[in-house]
Amino acid sequence: MDKMRRILVYVCKDGAAQQRAQFVQSITGHFSDGGRDEVEVNCSLDKNQFVLHRAERGRGIPLQVRRTTGASAIPLDVQQRGIDVGVAIILQTANQRVLLTRRAKELRIFPNVWVPPGGHVEPDETLLDAGLRELQEETGLKLEQQEVSPKILGLWESVYPPMLSRGLPQRHHIVIYMLLLSSLSHLQLQASLSPSPAEVSACLWADSRLVRAIVSAVDGGEGEVQVDGLPGSISVSQVSTEGALSDSTLPVSVLISRAPVSGPDVERVSTGTKFALELWLKSLETSDL
Repeated sequence: MDKMRRILVYVCKDGAAQQRAQFVQSITGHFSDGGRDEVEVNCSLDKNQFVLHRAERGRGIPLQVRRTTGASAIPLDVQQRGIDVGVAIILQTANQRVLLTRRAKELRIFPNVWVPPGGHVEPDETLLDAGLRELQEETGLKLEQQEVSPKILGLWESVYPPMLSRGLPQRHHIVIYMLLLSSLSHLQLQASLSPSPAEVSACLWADSRLVRAIVSAVDGGEGEVQVDGLPGSISVSQVSTEGALSDSTLPVSVLISRAPVSGPDVERVSTGTKFALELWLKSLETSDL
């Protein structure tokens, strides 16, 4: 996308005028007084600017980051990019499953990693517009705005590559994880799936038990993963190069893999997705009260 037509992040703190966030700037650190890696913010999309404000504790949206880096070795043209804005859709079915997709291995950013459908916000779109468009482009699922009861679960500050051992940062995003509620079951939605093979190589519908196992595999942690009697493999839909779906299975061990601290990446669920899925589980607990 042309630089002038990208939706970028702006920050506003302590009543000061909003300013465009810098590529090398940690947004989470900007709003965190104690250097914490999670803060609460409010957000708005106005005149093609995504603006973040500090929120009072308990009244905002969680914003989390995994790591940040310094500016010293990053090329000047990358430093001047600003911070992009994306939307990822946590699509919850009537029987409380969520859709995850495996990014095509040919993609430059996070190839072969499991994430929700999503992508960049385009000029003059609302966040919901962008999420529904990306959902349809990547999976073929067309949902109407009045059907989905949208809710922002949280924001994730994403840097790619995610670790300096894999190279200097090339992309910096704020990803808005948006929950959409469908009145259809996963089997009904599955019948309408038509993924784009250029972006998606597999799809699965995860229930809360599988999601709990996924989020218990904390990246950078060493604690035990809570498999809770899960089978050794689960059903997934593989996407052919022509876009055809076929039934297959995937070892659960792949989905509960942790991001390696060094060396090449592996097939896994992304760290930001784990953050969002944990928030989704909390939303289920709240809805059951």
